[in-house]
Amino acid sequence: MKQLPPAIFLMGPTASGKTAAAVELVQHLPVEIISVDSALVYRGMDIGTAKPDAATLRLAPHHLIDVRDPPDAYSAADFHDDALTLMQDISAHGKIPLLVGGTMLYFKALKEGLSDLPSADPQLRAELEAEAAASGWPALHARLAQLDPETAARLKPNDSQRIQRALEVCLATGEAMSALLKEQQARPLPWNVLSLALLPSDRAVLHQRIADRFEAMLQQGVIDEVADLRRRYPELSLNTPSMRAVGYRQSWEYLDGQYDLAILRDKGIAATRQLAKRQLTWLRSMPENTGIDCLQPQLAQQVLNHCKGWIDQL
Repeated sequence: MKQLPPAIFLMGPTASGKTAAAVELVQHLPVEIISVDSALVYRGMDIGTAKPDAATLRLAPHHLIDVRDPPDAYSAADFHDDALTLMQDISAHGKIPLLVGGTMLYFKALKEGLSDLPSADPQLRAELEAEAAASGWPALHARLAQLDPETAARLKPNDSQRIQRALEVCLATGEAMSALLKEQQARPLPWNVLSLALLPSDRAVLHQRIADRFEAMLQQGVIDEVADLRRRYPELSLNTPSMRAVGYRQSWEYLDGQYDLAILRDKGIAATRQLAKRQLTWLRSMPENTGIDCLQPQLAQQVLNHCKGWIDQL
């Protein structure tokens, strides 16, 4: 392991203090930040993603922020390729890649590699979308259950994005996606990785942080941000991956008159808490992680001390 270049993964649920800790590391260690966040990749999505402000980005530049327009897709495979390229470049310049974020699927893609599944076929995707428009996603879910019962069993009937992808793979290869994934060979990441997980010692305190943060986003104008995105990008819809982000879907539905501001607030906070719950489930399933209480005083300093100690042992 000592012969491999070092890298640091700083992971945690939303509102756990990842950005502040990362900025502290940049001030004291030879690290360079790569954002691991499926929403921060989008330009113009600033308030609802709690994107670091311009002053913070000047102090601690982040790679993989503002690299796509909201109508565009950005997949785990895209992240995997982009992040590996950046990590190689950062290591080649004698610095340490610091990967910071809460999109656990992206971390998983890096740690475990990706299977060689076929890339998206625009014509096939259009055909599936037309079929879904005519019959509904539950009907396509039923079709998937015949072709790949294992994958269908773990997907909800309205999980359009994953149903579409699984059907694409089945139809393009003639094999079930679940079978192809089992054939995947593990490809260890060629870095010596310190994996840090910011975990709350009291879930209720994290929930209050989430509520306060969502309220601040409303005050800062996330609804106007979504309205502006709708004007600028007429091709956006609730099925666009960027608009599935927490806060954006609820703001979109509010703008469509589906509910009032109080319900928007409640739905947004509830959805963010569910996101945090999923993130924590991922983190606790990773035995290689070193847990740090994200609610402790001087969190950034504690993370810095841990990283310094690890680097000194290399």
